[in-house]
Amino acid sequence: METRVLMLRKRRFARVEKTLGPLMTSTLRQQRKLYEAPDQPHGRPTALVASYNIHKCVGVDGRFNPMRIMSVLREIDADLVALQEVDQRFGDRAGLLDLHAVERECGLRPVDVSGTRASHGWRGNLVLVRGGEVESVSQLALPGAEPRGALVVDLRLKGRPLRVIAAHLGLLRRSRASQIKALLAAADAPDGRPALLMGDLNEWRLGTRSSLQALAPRFGPLGASVASFPSRFPVWSLDRILAAPDTMVARITVHDTPLAHVASDHLPLKAQLHLDSVAAESAEGGALAASA
Repeated sequence: METRVLMLRKRRFARVEKTLGPLMTSTLRQQRKLYEAPDQPHGRPTALVASYNIHKCVGVDGRFNPMRIMSVLREIDADLVALQEVDQRFGDRAGLLDLHAVERECGLRPVDVSGTRASHGWRGNLVLVRGGEVESVSQLALPGAEPRGALVVDLRLKGRPLRVIAAHLGLLRRSRASQIKALLAAADAPDGRPALLMGDLNEWRLGTRSSLQALAPRFGPLGASVASFPSRFPVWSLDRILAAPDTMVARITVHDTPLAHVASDHLPLKAQLHLDSVAAESAEGGALAASA
């Protein structure tokens, strides 16, 4: 009897998989809630970073509530956060968060973005950092049918040099292809420091059909497709945290709390990083190059 019930369940799930496709069923199987690097360096991760599309502070209940976003940021307690949709879409594109309250309550201060008047960031993108030493900030206008952009921030996080590219890519596949080329051109720092690419990359396809494949082999792990959208029942991996080198990433997961499920239509994505091991690899590579 038990064998027959098991067979019926397998057949039923096979029909569901055929109907909904592997992307949906992998979520139903809870296979896309967490990524862990297969080869972990010795020692604990040294930094926590996060990416969060705050949906202009409008939650899934239709309420505009910036305080909820700030509370979610306090829950995450990251060293660095890339935010998307932090400004009004029309008019003077004014920022929607109380950044002084965010710094006071969460210990996160915004990187300085020039020439944006009432806006918080650049085309909706903002980077917040705790205790890091910001060295430079560049604003990158991305090509495409919509006004999209990215922030390129060079800083020292936990005393380690890092380039952070915070972006929100377009809805059209053709636009994303051009935007990814622009991001790749901005990825390499003169001193060869490691880089993070973070944000809402708006790509729901996985595998070879994904426009993100153009980021390989520079950024990874591309297989770390953790579902973050929509927040009520996450199915699509629109939000990504990618690294160069990919060995910097130890673990990627969504911030899965009751408040996060309501505060925005995206769940925050967070990653634990091995900054020390990457620094050691860079030092070793530099020593080998010098002796050659």
